[in-house]
Amino acid sequence: MLPKRFALTRNAEEKLKREKLRAGISPNILARELFFKSIEKNKKIEMPEKIDLGTMLLDKAVWLGDCQTVIEHWLNNSYPKKTAEEHAYLWALHVDSEL
Repeated sequence: MLPKRFALTRNAEEKLKREKLRAGISPNILARELFFKSIEKNKKIEMPEKIDLGTMLLDKAVWLGDCQTVIEHWLNNSYPKKTAEEHAYLWALHVDSEL
């Protein structure tokens, strides 16, 4: 299970906010799309020592929407020894990897 609230990386947050202004699509919808693009490509993300998180802290229901169960299940199976907080970081890094 992911934490109740978490954030994107600062880099992803800035780019998704710009995209919202340009195309009118909300950052949470774009983040879901980018996450699934990343896992379609079979990317495996390594945890860096430091992660620069953005300030847009949202509930997991907002970030993940109807895909919440699938995303959490995939993260648990792909990174079984990670904590819930580490899974949230990995989610954010997958999103960032497609920008």
